[in-house]
Amino acid sequence: MIPPKNLSRRSFLQSATLASAAVLGPTGLATPLAAADPKLHLKGKAEHCIFLWLGGGAAQMDTLDPKQKGDAKAKTAGSYYDAIDTAVPGVQVCEHLPRVARVLDRITICRTVFHNVVDEHAAATYQVHTGRPVSGTIQYPSLGSIVAHEKGQLEKGAPKYVVIGYPSIARNPGFLGAKDGFLYLLDVESGPAGLARPANVVSSRWKRREDLLEVLRKGCLSRNPDDRRIQDYDATLQDSLELAGPKFMSTFDLAGEPADLRESYGGEFGQRCLLARRLVERGVRFVEVSHNLNFLNGTGWDTHNQGQLKQHLLIKELDNALATLIADLESQNLLDKTLVAVGTEFGRPAAFDGGGGRGHHSKCFSLLLAGGGLNHKGAYGASDELAQKSVENAVSLPDFHATMHAALGIDPTKELHANDRPVPITDGGKPIASLFS
Repeated sequence: MIPPKNLSRRSFLQSATLASAAVLGPTGLATPLAAADPKLHLKGKAEHCIFLWLGGGAAQMDTLDPKQKGDAKAKTAGSYYDAIDTAVPGVQVCEHLPRVARVLDRITICRTVFHNVVDEHAAATYQVHTGRPVSGTIQYPSLGSIVAHEKGQLEKGAPKYVVIGYPSIARNPGFLGAKDGFLYLLDVESGPAGLARPANVVSSRWKRREDLLEVLRKGCLSRNPDDRRIQDYDATLQDSLELAGPKFMSTFDLAGEPADLRESYGGEFGQRCLLARRLVERGVRFVEVSHNLNFLNGTGWDTHNQGQLKQHLLIKELDNALATLIADLESQNLLDKTLVAVGTEFGRPAAFDGGGGRGHHSKCFSLLLAGGGLNHKGAYGASDELAQKSVENAVSLPDFHATMHAALGIDPTKELHANDRPVPITDGGKPIASLFS
């Protein structure tokens, strides 16, 4: 058959794709593959996500997937610490995670996550945040930006997406644009830089400035009624003014929390997690909390050489913060509404390097999900005797992203658009079905 002369290349590709993605349904009619596979349409009811980021690459066998004990000095491969039992029979974690162990029935450790980046931290960070490798032709949106885009603003005067830590391209909105970008902060008590009123500016003076700004804004809009750029700028400015108001800025008053709760969360990282809970209460959809600013062991989670020796200090901080966050969300009736995830760019090999630390390993490592109304398993997937490869239920990064999106009620097969280019939310990822049953 000779194709019609007016059939464009784009039309031909679209037709071919639809044809190859069709299967026969019960009526005998062609049905899209996504519609025929119920696993692609799992839909949770979570409204928020808190994403804890362990920058540097946390060693899976030293934290969430312990194996037989090794010996760094003798260069015997294996875990650096002993393992302990948890609230889920048969599932163990590192000895420095006792509090997490007690709440593991609210958690699923995905022990068989994999991707193909080994030696480049930035590229691996980008891939874990976006679910795709770095591309020279397109900037993909981060998890946080997709959630912001799909879920939208929950409350007026609350940002959709907040990063507690330094900004990076991995956290960016990519082709979705600035409207789905993040508000970032480093100081948990003063709030985002530039929003708080300077101490030397009294309220009456501040009000005069706002009144003058209002005159300028109206004048500019009236002179340029059809200029989209000016409209977008004005909308962003209005959002900033709302964020600078007392309602949102009061979120950063951690002193209002009970002293014993603040102490339970722990130090800098724990206080960031407490703030994340307050931001969720205020209506923020997605909060990323970075742990890689607090290098108690000298290297953070990038435990080459001597960083391995004091890795337990970081693990204990994670234990306090994560376990308290889960219990705190539960006490506020927010745990089922809030998906908590723990991410890191890759794992570590079981063998020790020349300095007694560990290198990088991306073929099998652990990421974590908690809360979010999921049917938690304690652990999903199984790795081999040294946590170096999957032996059961391998989870690709797109699968992990699809699970997160589905838990938040977002269809992971939905197409977004980079200009006129269709881009599915995940790169063919499928949610872990058993977490939704």
